Amino acid sequence: MKNIIGVRFKKLGKIYFFNPKNLKVKKGDKVIVETAQGEEYGEVMIPNRFVEDEKIITPLKKVVRIANYKDHKHFEECRKKEKEAFKMCLKKIKEHKLDMTLTDVEYKFDNSKILFYFTADGRIDFRELVKDLAAIYKTRIELRQIGVRDEVKRIGGNGVCGRELCCCSFLSDFETVSIKMAKEQNLSLNPSKISGNCGRLMCCLKYENDVYEDKLKRLPNIGAIVRTEDGEGEVDNIETLKEIVRVKIKDGDGYLYKKYNAKDIKIIKDAISERIDEEELQNKKELEELEKLQKEDKRIEN
Repeated sequence: MKNIIGVRFKKLGKIYFFNPKNLKVKKGDKVIVETAQGEEYGEVMIPNRFVEDEKIITPLKKVVRIANYKDHKHFEECRKKEKEAFKMCLKKIKEHKLDMTLTDVEYKFDNSKILFYFTADGRIDFRELVKDLAAIYKTRIELRQIGVRDEVKRIGGNGVCGRELCCCSFLSDFETVSIKMAKEQNLSLNPSKISGNCGRLMCCLKYENDVYEDKLKRLPNIGAIVRTEDGEGEVDNIETLKEIVRVKIKDGDGYLYKKYNAKDIKIIKDAISERIDEEELQNKKELEELEKLQKEDKRIEN
């Protein structure tokens, strides 16, 4: 068993494990820790606890100390410098006529490096910009391209549900989201209705996806021929979460529509699951472009 604590360096950022040695900390404490890039200032999210050795993948870096007054002051000074560096970088971007959008600046706690985060369509030749910034700040400069999802996470806002965006309130990492998830949840395949503020597929499509996938394994597809207590018919509609199936049964010159529990019907012949509805056909190009952008953003984020 190893004694560990969990530390976060940014709001809603990932939580990393560290070896606290003999230090006892509580949630909310500020600490100075060793990282691959030097000493960092972070907030304790998980206080001292013991975990099994096999759950620790890499050797743990150490907690240097609980942050003192001098550390707090230096951290605040870094935040002030970041605002000044942001303005300077904007000025230089304009001078070099670069097609990029600066989103954030981060001063490393040990002053070893300044990171400038930006978004752009495609690759940007920012070598001259880096030279200018290095000459001004006399330290290592790194420009890091991020996806539009990261940009919106930093800016903030509210979603169509009226609540604060998930990425700004509790999501610490972005998972892959696909059009297939929207289809399986029987949602509108109109890009404007399934896209978030970032212009990409809404992260919440992922939340219930596992439940839908599990239930769909036990349900017939729309168009399947099934046997019911009232005779054979064709599946007309499915209420996935309730596992209710509406069946269209021939009744004289017309049809009888009736709902059944999935466990009370027997599938005679299932239909092809990949059905393309009119809305999907109408928005085919936009949906394909949305998926393409989603994959490109994931590449940038990684």
